[in-house]
Amino acid sequence: MSGQEPITATAPALMSFIAMGGPAMWAIAVLSVLALALILWKVMRLLSFGAWSGGRRTAEALVLWHTGQRDSAMQLLAGRSSLRAQLALAAMRAAQNPALDREAAEAETARVARKLLAQARAGLRGLELASTIGPLLGLLGTVTGMIAAFQALQEAGSRADPATLAGGIWEALLTTAAGMAVAIPAQVALTWFDSVVDALRHDMEDAATQILHGAPPAAPKLRQAAE
Repeated sequence: MSGQEPITATAPALMSFIAMGGPAMWAIAVLSVLALALILWKVMRLLSFGAWSGGRRTAEALVLWHTGQRDSAMQLLAGRSSLRAQLALAAMRAAQNPALDREAAEAETARVARKLLAQARAGLRGLELASTIGPLLGLLGTVTGMIAAFQALQEAGSRADPATLAGGIWEALLTTAAGMAVAIPAQVALTWFDSVVDALRHDMEDAATQILHGAPPAAPKLRQAAE
């Protein structure tokens, strides 16, 4: 029972704080929840794609491929959810397909790579949107709040209370701070996810080049991050 008391006490205070900023603050609150959910979803999705898996299995498959054990290499990658492994397997199948010459095999591998990278980049536009419109919503709330504050000042005339005006101004400025509080983490997460996807793309290109052009695999100590 005691554990529920802080929650029940905090909820009304939070609702009152959001209500101070008006409609714009409510929009920012909804945006913050959506951005947080999107970040958590993106982390889980990249984990399922093997973004931080280390790449040991694909490195082993590349060694098998270049030592002539091509069926074993493909079996090692079959059924894996890692994007690097899926791209490497697609490149191996294209290289083994007698109906495809090298140019056609490269085109098929590139098609699969585009599809996989599109899956890896899913959701990034949403974070970009959150980082862009968060400050704009905050600015909108501040502008409308300032308009309301100065309208009240005009109506009060000579009986205007400076304390009341100051209170209206700081309440209006809350939305600007809230908008930036949403935009900054969203932008940081977007930059981080972009770097992860770029690393995936680089490793996928490297594996495809080794498979389709017969480049020898790199030394194991340099290939710890490819799958």
